[in-house]
Amino acid sequence: MPQSLLFDMDGTLFQTNKILEVSLEDTFAYLRSLHEWSAGTPTQKYREIMGVPLPVVWETLLPDHSDSIRETANRFFQESLITNINQGKGALYPHVGEVLHDLKQAGHSLFIASNGEVEYLQAIVSHFGLDAWVIETYSIQQIQSQNKTDLVRHILNKYHIETAAVIGDRLSDIHAAKYNGLMAVGCRFDFAQESELEQADAVIDDLLELRTLFL
Repeated sequence: MPQSLLFDMDGTLFQTNKILEVSLEDTFAYLRSLHEWSAGTPTQKYREIMGVPLPVVWETLLPDHSDSIRETANRFFQESLITNINQGKGALYPHVGEVLHDLKQAGHSLFIASNGEVEYLQAIVSHFGLDAWVIETYSIQQIQSQNKTDLVRHILNKYHIETAAVIGDRLSDIHAAKYNGLMAVGCRFDFAQESELEQADAVIDDLLELRTLFL
């Protein structure tokens, strides 16, 4: 039975790890040039919190800095990410195109619901042509609460969706599904944590497994 499938972007469709470290290194090098940072780049800490809204990211990585510096860091980081995407340094996970094609052909309505910023998501969608399969891409920026559960609810309400599943790699995706009465599919990819995936209804190691679940 055709239904709506809401995909996370980072760590689910897009291999963020391919550009994350270089963009984070660039950002903290910039902060060092401003004399706002002197230690090493907290890459591992960011990996651990992947999937949380960006304000939380910078509160975590820069706990002793002002909101102004956090905003400066985020702006520089986003620009670096987009540059790397446009230069072809990023990549989708294996089989994204063929799986999305098959799901769409089967009648499923496909959406992206992400904690990423609008411009960043659009860069990925445009570079990889995801709009050939995805009806609409939503950013957490479009929701005042900055909460993915509310973002998913917004999509459900806008499109009058009753049957759906959320597919993502982190707890925010699983909670967004559960709190909206939807199926939660966890992706055991780069940033996933087993303790979080245990709460999903199904767990996949490859996007090809979505064919078994939904076709």
